[in-house]
Amino acid sequence: MQQISINTPALLFPAITLLMLAYTNRFLALATLIRNLHTKYKQGQEDRNLLRQQIKNLRRRLLLIKQMQASGITSFFCCVLCMLFFYIGYEGWAYGIFGLSLGFLLLSLVLSLNEIYISTKALEIELKDME
Repeated sequence: MQQISINTPALLFPAITLLMLAYTNRFLALATLIRNLHTKYKQGQEDRNLLRQQIKNLRRRLLLIKQMQASGITSFFCCVLCMLFFYIGYEGWAYGIFGLSLGFLLLSLVLSLNEIYISTKALEIELKDME
């Protein structure tokens, strides 16, 4: 088994923090899109078929961003818990929790990749509307 110390999970702190910042920015951009779409809807400026496609896409992206953030936060929590277990001398538990942390970080990245794929499909819907 590879030896790790309390410093190893601490190395993930900046990465997870930057990732969470990126996820928050994506959420805020999505919130702005939804508010703008709502305004267009209220003014009757939006094609109903296009609107249904956009709503479906936006709902899926919101769900993914929520799951991305939850996975990232869980990864961060596991990192802190891992460091605590190293500190109190429970190295076996620390190794397991560090593995969980990496797993949740990987899940978060996979969800992020999926959300990026869906967001590009949303742009394709907009481009198709302008053709």
